[in-house]
Formats: sequence, C-alpha cells, structure tokens
Amino acid sequence: MIPTLIVLLCLGLRLGPRTTLVAGSLPIPTIWAEPGTVVTKGKPVTIWCLGTQEAQKYYLCKKESLKPQEMYIPLEPGNKTNFSIPFMTEYYAGLYRCCYQSPSGWSEYSDSLELVVTGFYGKPSISALPSTLVTPGRNVTIQCSSQQGYGKYILTSDGEQSGSWVQDSQRQSNGHFRALFPVGPVTSNPRWEFRCYGYYQRTSHVWSVPSDALQLQLLDSQPQDHTMENLIRMAVAGLVLVVLGFLLFENWHSQRRTEMEARR
Repeated sequence: MIPTLIVLLCLGLRLGPRTTLVAGSLPIPTIWAEPGTVVTKGKPVTIWCLGTQEAQKYYLCKKESLKPQEMYIPLEPGNKTNFSIPFMTEYYAGLYRCCYQSPSGWSEYSDSLELVVTGFYGKPSISALPSTLVTPGRNVTIQCSSQQGYGKYILTSDGEQSGSWVQDSQRQSNGHFRALFPVGPVTSNPRWEFRCYGYYQRTSHVWSVPSDALQLQLLDSQPQDHTMENLIRMAVAGLVLVVLGFLLFENWHSQRRTEMEARR
C-alpha cells in the first residue's frame, strides 16, 4: 500500500475548506529533529512527531512555507512517525508543527520546531577582547564581525556553557558589521570554544558559513605556596654552612697543632 501524500501549509488550524482541527483532550504531540535543529546545507535531517499509540494519521505543517512540504501518513498506526529531508536546503528551513488524528478526534498542534540551515553567505570572523588568555573568574567579550551586512549574529558554544546567543549587529566606521557578546565569569573548565554565524533579518532561518573556532586559554590564577620549598632550601643552606664551618675549624686546628709541634 502506497502511503498517502499530504501537502499542508501551516496557515491556521485548517486542513481544508470544510475540515477544521478541533482541539480536544488528547495529549499534545512532541516534535524534534535528528541529529539536531541546526543543519548544514546538503546534509540530511529527520523530523519526528510523537503522539499516542491510538494515532492513525500524522500531519506536519510548515509556517509560511516558501515551498509546499510533503507529509506522509504512516502505513500502520503508531505512537510516532517521521519526515525525512535527505538534502537540506533553504526551502526546508523554518518553523514546523505536527498533529495527529485518533478515533477520539484531532490533537492540538505541537510546540514549534525551528529548523535552521547553515552554509550560506560568507564566513564571519571571531575574536576575543581583550585576549583569548583569560584568568578563571574573569569575564571576556567575544566579537563577531564581517564586511557583509548581517542584521544579527549568533554565537554558539560547545564548552561548559553549551548553547547559543543572539545579538543585533552594529555598523562600524570601517564599514564592518559586528556584535559583542559578554561571556563569563569563565571557570576552570578546560574547554571554552565558540563559533559565530551571521544572518539577514529577512531570512532568520538561513545562516552563514560558521566562523573558525575560537577557544579560550585559561591562565593559572591560583597562588602557589612555596613555604615548604623555602624551608627545604633554608635547611640545605644551613647544613652547607655547618659543614663549611666544621671544615674551617678542622683546618685551623690542624695548623695550630703543626705550629705547636714545630716550636718543640
């Protein structure tokens, strides 16, 4: 049996001119993407929708779609289904929601899933102010910049503070567009790695090529206790002085003995 092909734009809660999705008491479905919601251009991604075991049909819709998306109803009922994108492009980027139908009626739509495509536009630069050398407990500022007029920059982190942050860009006197991200306080975690992306206001789900990775280098700020080392040095120096004193005394005593024997 060939699965039914559904084409649906997420322009409200309506499947057709006479069919309206009625929100009931069914559990709200869960939507997610694998391997993640930030996808490199040309890479595959799969959108999953989790409903209930009684679900008979699943629908996936894309808000303000530039191109109609293909949604499949599974061959057999089940608690989840998926929609595979074998080759990610800008047309698939955007906000997705899903719902399902069971004998009890229609579920509400899931929360929105934001799918982003990267690999478009020029690579921004990234730097740390005042330096990539940071003392633990201090703050640092990450700068993202480019000659391209990006409206916003996204800073992502793979380190202790894994996540992403968004800032508006500001045009500089040299014609570059930049954004500053305050980060900190930096802890002694050995990995603080960041990347920048830029995007234009009108295409917020289409990001640039990522910047090079920027990794902060932590300085050793802990004062070292050299008391024991100093005590050992003092003890060794004292022992050397005692030995030298003993040798001088022996030499002096030997000379006196020699002089006394010569006088006899």
